[in-house]
Amino acid sequence: MPNHLASSTSPYLLQHVNNPVDWYPWGKDAIEKARSEDKPIFLSIGYAACHWCHVMAHESFEDPEIAAIMNTNYVCIKVDREERPDLDSIYMAAVVALTGQGGWPMSVFLTPDLTPFYGGTYFPPKAKFGLPAFKEVLLSLSDHWQQKREEVIRASQQIITHLNESTNNLKVEAQFSPDVLTKATHSLINTYDWQFGGWGAAPKFPQPMALEFLLRRHLSVAGDVIKPVLHALRTMARGGMYDVVGGGFARYSTDTAWHIPHFEKMLYDNAQLAQVYLHSWQITGELSFRHVVEDTLAFVIREMLSTEGGFYSSLDADSEGKEGKFYIWTLAEIRSVFGEKDDFFETAYGLKESGNWEGKIVLQRMVDDSDLASRFGLCIDEINKKLWDRHAQLLVVRNTRIHPATDDKVLTFWNGLMLSVFAEAARVFDNDQYLQVARKNADFILTSLRPDGKLHHVWRKGQVSQEVFLEDYASLILGLLDLYQVDFDNRWYSEAYGLAEEMIQRFNDPRGGFFDITNDAEIVIARPKELQDNATPSGNALAAEVLFKLAAFSENGEWRNLAENMLGLVTNLSSDHPWAFSRWLSSADFNFNKVRQVAIVGDMADIRTRSFLTTIRKSYTPNRIVAASNYPIPGGSPALLADRPLIDGNPTVYVCEGFICKLPVTTIEGLEEQLL
Repeated sequence: MPNHLASSTSPYLLQHVNNPVDWYPWGKDAIEKARSEDKPIFLSIGYAACHWCHVMAHESFEDPEIAAIMNTNYVCIKVDREERPDLDSIYMAAVVALTGQGGWPMSVFLTPDLTPFYGGTYFPPKAKFGLPAFKEVLLSLSDHWQQKREEVIRASQQIITHLNESTNNLKVEAQFSPDVLTKATHSLINTYDWQFGGWGAAPKFPQPMALEFLLRRHLSVAGDVIKPVLHALRTMARGGMYDVVGGGFARYSTDTAWHIPHFEKMLYDNAQLAQVYLHSWQITGELSFRHVVEDTLAFVIREMLSTEGGFYSSLDADSEGKEGKFYIWTLAEIRSVFGEKDDFFETAYGLKESGNWEGKIVLQRMVDDSDLASRFGLCIDEINKKLWDRHAQLLVVRNTRIHPATDDKVLTFWNGLMLSVFAEAARVFDNDQYLQVARKNADFILTSLRPDGKLHHVWRKGQVSQEVFLEDYASLILGLLDLYQVDFDNRWYSEAYGLAEEMIQRFNDPRGGFFDITNDAEIVIARPKELQDNATPSGNALAAEVLFKLAAFSENGEWRNLAENMLGLVTNLSSDHPWAFSRWLSSADFNFNKVRQVAIVGDMADIRTRSFLTTIRKSYTPNRIVAASNYPIPGGSPALLADRPLIDGNPTVYVCEGFICKLPVTTIEGLEEQLL
């Protein structure tokens, strides 16, 4: 018989609907049951694409004996971390405080008043990996609740005190200065892994925000700041974590050398990585970077875009119950697809009968283009063409396999990240398909995820969640601003501006920055205020970026002051831990490096006006914002366009730098001189 998850919108919760565990979703019914029956709560937090979440479900939550223990002694609650990032943040902080580390599946034991007293991540059904058996944990903690209640309450109160102190200590540390950017840059470069690329050891994450920050620094400081970025992008693009056949990136590498991925594909990773590759192509013109962007966006359109226009959340790591089965090959399968032994392809990827992972093959380039050219007497263009043709053949066959499950919920936050990428790629590549995808996505979010006039966090099959978070507002606003700078439709700017006003009203913390939840949201045991960037940017880092950019468009000095004050929250943290505050560092870079404002006035269909836009779009200039309009300027346009007349009836460009404006120009030569 299905449990209480049957009416959930979350695919992750629906995966557990037929467990023998009497699962409840988070809510009043479960909490009141725990209080009325005087039972502790077992809270399990995970997400649909999480491999070890599936493992724990199969081993324990589908086991009738373990389920009986859970049902007898606990009220059991399932939470999708992607639907409730606030709960995930609160209880992850508790688990880290208890154990020194966190992760998913997250397993937390709460008193009926929702205070945590014990926690961990994955627990096996029998003791192994140095972990206690889950059954033993359940029975022991139940016994403690019954026999040693005072100890349990005391432990939970200590955790609450710690969490409250952590939140209360989030205040402006010191004034943020350019020296912080310099120190952070040196720290990132000095700790870079020049052997394999990136930072850290296995499991190895791609760190797109750190790469993006270094790209920005390359434009403003001397030295080889860009070198680690290009090295990292080249090593990741060789395959393994990057899907050379179908495009897109897995969440992380299980080894230090990017060979073997953890096969789940997340929307947010692909958004952030595609953006870094796009910007790197703008700077270097390196064709392989453009290929990664185009193949990744093709993958997103093919496998993660709904007919309504929303982007799905993730693809599972598993298919047919096995991790990575959809993506791996044998040498015999590859030769069968090609109908022959292809020495060129097998050399490029170092293919062997024995494979490179559990007897199978995860495709990863072992010989680079120049060596292939030398060995086979081919030019680089011929190499790219031959590899692309072979990848296309493999993709056709792979698409006949049973696909990994798709988490088809649409998250405003992650959609905002991907909206920015499609908008930017449309602008940089002059690609109308990307522009249409971006427009449809923006319209979908502004309508389907705002059905009652207020923004929501989740949409799935026509239903929306009740919650909304700071990260939703900030990410969507940035996506809309990027889209506005492609087609200059005032709707996108006007919506972004209105959402920013709502964001300030609903999330502002008078002590500085913003809370993650609205001022009228349910407060569980604390009102979370996350500053650290994790796999995704923190809502506060994005909000600071929103305020800086909108201040430049609207000339609202109060918003710029508010953002500058926010930087003071992370002055020391971002200097000492740049990997964990890289999006903040990029926002600070925008503020400190003389924002360039460009206003274009003229008939948008006029070839001269379009030529101005083409000139402006040639280079990667992240600290520039562009507003453009027909003349006369319609209402609702950015203030940057106000009082900007045509000169002698010609399309005219106004360039301001550091909020100091230069003389207007009406020629390409004049514009190019001002952009130097």
